[in-house]
Amino acid sequence: MANKKQPNPIDVHVGSRVRLRRMMLGMSQEKLGEQLGITFQQIQKYEKGTNRIGASRLQHISTVLSVPVSFFFEDAPATPDQPPGMAESSSDYVVDFLSSSEGIQLNKAFVRIRDAKLRRRIIDLVRAAAGDD
Repeated sequence: MANKKQPNPIDVHVGSRVRLRRMMLGMSQEKLGEQLGITFQQIQKYEKGTNRIGASRLQHISTVLSVPVSFFFEDAPATPDQPPGMAESSSDYVVDFLSSSEGIQLNKAFVRIRDAKLRRRIIDLVRAAAGDD
């Protein structure tokens, strides 16, 4: 059997950033697809990285999601031909968490807390619960 080609890590990263921003806005895949003139299935493929997003489509997505195109490349993994030290360290687990429904809910609620001391105490509480001293 032929081995299926793995998606490019950059395509996966860009897709996960599209998903992150879409979910931050509370927008469905169907709604984003409608605004772009494509199906929600195509949005799913973009978000998984199975299909690459072309430059003009990425520009359109950035307009619909109200972010600069550079947003989709923040913390992108280094490419094999990239000079050492050029890419920032990738924290895929953070992007994965922030793309989850729990991560988005927690983030939205946390940023609404105005009291800086209370935010700090919540961070301390979460660290303690996680066993991070």
